[in-house]
Amino acid sequence: MNSTSPTIIESPGAVARPAVCPRIGIIGGGQLAKMTAVSARQLGCDVSLIEKSADCPAAPLASTALTGDWNDPDELLKLAVVVDYLTLENEFVDAHALARLEDAGHALYPSSKSIGLVQDKLIQKQTLSAAGLPMPQFRSVTNRTEIETIAADFGWPLVLKARRNAYDGKGNATLNGVADIDAAWDKLDGDNRDLYVEAFCPFTMELAIMVTRSRTGETATYPVVESIQKDHICHIVRAPAAIPQELQDAARDFAIRAVEAIDGTGTIGVEMFLTDNNEILLNEMAPRVHNSGHYTIEACDCSQFENHVRAVLGWPLGSSQMKTPAAVMVNLLGEGSGSGTPHGIDKALEIPGTHVHIYGKSESRPGRKMGHLTVTADDLGTAESLATRAAGLIQFGD
Repeated sequence: MNSTSPTIIESPGAVARPAVCPRIGIIGGGQLAKMTAVSARQLGCDVSLIEKSADCPAAPLASTALTGDWNDPDELLKLAVVVDYLTLENEFVDAHALARLEDAGHALYPSSKSIGLVQDKLIQKQTLSAAGLPMPQFRSVTNRTEIETIAADFGWPLVLKARRNAYDGKGNATLNGVADIDAAWDKLDGDNRDLYVEAFCPFTMELAIMVTRSRTGETATYPVVESIQKDHICHIVRAPAAIPQELQDAARDFAIRAVEAIDGTGTIGVEMFLTDNNEILLNEMAPRVHNSGHYTIEACDCSQFENHVRAVLGWPLGSSQMKTPAAVMVNLLGEGSGSGTPHGIDKALEIPGTHVHIYGKSESRPGRKMGHLTVTADDLGTAESLATRAAGLIQFGD
């Protein structure tokens, strides 16, 4: 524990005890930080954060909201000295900057080592492959001429990917043949950016599972879900995935092994492919709460966010079991540029089982995640029908 641990409260005739209000610092201030902060405050925790912009979704929930570059260790230390535990809402914070916090004696979960093994996706792939986990073939690439050689081994199509700072399809390009190489290389700025190549996986379903691993070693796994992508952005999550029990068990086993491979702490999202011959291949993982787990707020006994807070604090984890037969989450995306003001929430809430979450972003942009909604029901078909209808009633803009 660092030097800013909870103070010891003493009174005549009483046994000294720690303060009952742990102070959690979140690096990042977006919607994931906001939903984590809601759970932390519910548990009596004080929340502080740092974000590059003061206008961020989580700021209203923080007792201290710092504005600064979270890749600057000196800025991070300003947050660290006012909290007892640090966590992150994204994996893009420079691992070397995070290591400075640990060197100064501050408690960080997940650790800088875990982040370092994940934020470079080539290193992530190498780490998971070394742990014996199945995944599509991959290889480092340093120039565009190497891609043809790799294609001779892997076959076409290939996926060219950025090693760092890529999400929601940003940083990926599909190559169907030699003619696509130059455009993809230029699009991803391959002359100035580290890239790698992956064999294209002809999957039949994209799966995801949230794993919460406490700093005490306790682990909770959430149901395997199916995620539906639209323009490389998660559009719909179906919980639970309609797959046989043996595949659910295999996916759960792979996810736990992946989290253990990076010695992860907190809630971690693991994404996978299911092929037409019922083979499960790991796609990638995110060492943080994840879009694929938003449904857990309403559909599970203890949400991914609350369990993340519990894991960081070392408190007992809550049940990850679903308390409803089915749930479907739909992301609410911006359709154009303009105000982030939401419209139609009242109409959406008329639909039974609908739960709306608006992130509070001041500006809407095409494809920007502005909120999400979850519908719980007795079966997936009903839940999805109601959820898509409710989502269609909400728009953002003036």
